[in-house]
Amino acid sequence: MSGILHVLLHMAEQPGPVTSEVLARAMDTNPVVIRRIMAGLRDQGYVRSEKGHGGGWTIAGDLNRITLRDIYDAIGRPALLSLGNRTEMPGCLVEQAVNAALERAFDEAETLLLTRFGEVTLAALSADFHRRLVASGRTLAQDLENTHAS
Repeated sequence: MSGILHVLLHMAEQPGPVTSEVLARAMDTNPVVIRRIMAGLRDQGYVRSEKGHGGGWTIAGDLNRITLRDIYDAIGRPALLSLGNRTEMPGCLVEQAVNAALERAFDEAETLLLTRFGEVTLAALSADFHRRLVASGRTLAQDLENTHAS
């Protein structure tokens, strides 16, 4: 999720389409991975792609209207918590009691997290980035060069 948001904010800073290759370099991954992620976002209408010379990916919607929850849903709602229940002895009553308590806590934490995701827009992330950029004294080009050098 963090990587996808990172890519989307980089795209928002560009005046035109950004290729999968450029985004992959910024994220230190393979362009195929970027295309796979972007396809899901495109299917939900958050990004669009343009083919041919000068083509690439652009954000299709208003950053003020796209929330972290929207992106989370568009990428298939991956697991939010990596903690899990013990399942080695499903007949054990202690294990059942512990798992029931943990499951309730996990459900409550997930509900709270998803609610917060729905409150944070890409525009809010972009504004925070710009505040940090100004405070750092760097330009956008310098930030990209300093933090995404291979």
